[in-house]
Amino acid sequence: MAVDVKYTAEALASGDGRNGQVKTADGSLDLKLAAPKELGGSGDGNNPEELFAAGYAACYHGALRKMAGEAGADASDSSVGVKIGIGGDDAGGMALTATIEVVLPNVDQETAEDLAQKAHDFCPYSKATRGNIDVEITVSDD
Repeated sequence: MAVDVKYTAEALASGDGRNGQVKTADGSLDLKLAAPKELGGSGDGNNPEELFAAGYAACYHGALRKMAGEAGADASDSSVGVKIGIGGDDAGGMALTATIEVVLPNVDQETAEDLAQKAHDFCPYSKATRGNIDVEITVSDD
């Protein structure tokens, strides 16, 4: 699939991997990294799963609002939460899971579920992870 790139984000991780530092090329983001306590770390910094969850939530929410706009649906009070899980896989490595929690209070449940699926089909993060990680989508009005 060819992509007509309009923007490229750039970040550099340094130090001790999950216990290092990450910053964007423009300096607008500069974070201390620390493995979560659940993975044996100190938990006193951000971790890649949090960063992935934040990016995915923002991207998916943008896709959801676009789909709602195209459908003439009110997404003004919408929100999207993403939970990224990490753990061991069957091959002895590590793997991720994602739970996407869509809140669309101003539309009926059927429309909300349809918009959530359309957003999932459109969202670049969803496309990048499709077939690679388990993704669960829940839709509610609160």
